Amino acid sequence: MLVNDLITSPLIDFFANQNYSAEVINGKKLIKKFDSTDQELNSLYKGVGLRDISHEGILELRGKDVLDFLHRIATNSTKDLPKAELTRTIFTNEKGRVIDVASLFNFEDYQLLICSAENKLKVKSWIEKYTITDDVITANVTGKYVVLEVIGPQSVSFLMLLCGSMINSLNENTFKVVHAEGLLFFLAKMKMLNGQTKFLIIADPENGKNIVKFMQENKGPFDFNLVGEDAYNTYRIEQGIPGVPFELNDTVNPHEVKITEYIDFKKGCYIGQEVIARLETYEKVQRYLMGVKFSSKPDDTEEILLVDEEGKDAGKVTSITNSERLKNYIGLAFVRKFYAEEGKTLFAKSGSQQLISVQVSNLPFKK
Repeated sequence: MLVNDLITSPLIDFFANQNYSAEVINGKKLIKKFDSTDQELNSLYKGVGLRDISHEGILELRGKDVLDFLHRIATNSTKDLPKAELTRTIFTNEKGRVIDVASLFNFEDYQLLICSAENKLKVKSWIEKYTITDDVITANVTGKYVVLEVIGPQSVSFLMLLCGSMINSLNENTFKVVHAEGLLFFLAKMKMLNGQTKFLIIADPENGKNIVKFMQENKGPFDFNLVGEDAYNTYRIEQGIPGVPFELNDTVNPHEVKITEYIDFKKGCYIGQEVIARLETYEKVQRYLMGVKFSSKPDDTEEILLVDEEGKDAGKVTSITNSERLKNYIGLAFVRKFYAEEGKTLFAKSGSQQLISVQVSNLPFKK
């Protein structure tokens, strides 16, 4: 939903009525913190957290050629995607660089593509650029739906309050329509990049609002919290989940950012396929997404480069957070292949600070 050129959620006024304040962050009107960032993080790790991601880009695709068309232009296999199943795929340009990563839901009569808020118009234009004779109609429907993300080890038990035992029969990468407690919505189960499971709830705005109210009023003994952007950003960095535009952008390829599980290497051509395949075959990848632990507080207002003990270029830091869980300032960084190993010592270099030693870490970070 675009309001005064700001990207926001259909639930923003609902949350405002509960005295939660939204802030403008990089062109998006979002809630940074609902109550306590520490409590929200604790729910993500030990309980159940509910995150409103309705501000993300949502495209609706209609036409008999949609699945076959996407199969030909994006990285994953989609042409035989069954009804009520979903998959993740990457849109890459001719150079094999990432345009965006999207979740594709097959509702049979139409498909929904959930991509990043920042890149939804770019993805829409990319699809339309290659739609020549195919029966594919693409519409930006951000704001038409509420999309809620449910994360945490208590998610299944908590969602049983709303959905009943049907959740136990929901397979990974599938979704079902749910009509319970006077509410109507779709519930999807999918795997995250950190290997854990999350659930997505897709509903119209009125049902979405009532689902949130139901969860708030029926949390019972569960460690349930609404999750704002601050807590989720720390969580995604700790878990090594790349974000837009920091780690996912058109300067990186899928190998570098370690999202090749969204590529079907056995299917035919797609845009950027030759470059991506060549990188795989000839081991030409020059850098990888890694974690870094800082020895002291870094200046996150400036670009931070990584160098070795001789001052040679070793990479670039892309995201930073102060992790209470790890008792350390940590970050995500693209580290050159030679240095991309657990425990490697490098140095962070910015314009206004002295060199800070950092330790390279595998992802996700271990406590």
